[in-house]
Amino acid sequence: DLAASATECAEQKIAPSNAGLKSRKREASPITREERAQRWERARQLMAENALDGILLMEGTSLKYFTGIRWWGGERTFALVVPQKGSPFYVCPAFEEGRAREQIAKAPEGENPDVRIWQEDQSPYQLIAQGLKDRGIASGKLGLEETVRFVFAEGIGKAAAQTTITSATPVTAGLLAVPAL
Repeated sequence: DLAASATECAEQKIAPSNAGLKSRKREASPITREERAQRWERARQLMAENALDGILLMEGTSLKYFTGIRWWGGERTFALVVPQKGSPFYVCPAFEEGRAREQIAKAPEGENPDVRIWQEDQSPYQLIAQGLKDRGIASGKLGLEETVRFVFAEGIGKAAAQTTITSATPVTAGLLAVPAL
């Protein structure tokens, strides 16, 4: 019967070592807004432990982990800033506002978000700098998520010249390395 099992596995493209495994698909449940809010609170604890006044996330794994937002990269800035204290804010291109708000609505604090919209002839980096100033952290330390491209980091650094730009890895990796409870 080992040969029959191997033949069956080959037909289904399943490794023989995995043939006895049962699907656990029904046990999975969607991540809730409350769970994501808990992730934000843990991130804020890690910010305090690592002397960060806020973190900036752009498209990718960390943004999805914290908010559920699926945003694909491009040459236009879409960013989320989560301060250690206070409300987060988003910076979004005007032509993407509808899609952004639809996704932000499902994120923690998504009921009445601070979304700063920029037009093609405006600087999104100035909006980030103003948001930092509005939160009282313009001269603080802002951690950038590790996949933020240099062109964006450079733009943020120039617009928010008083802000110390550093890595958000102690926060993002610190959370992604620990399974959600």
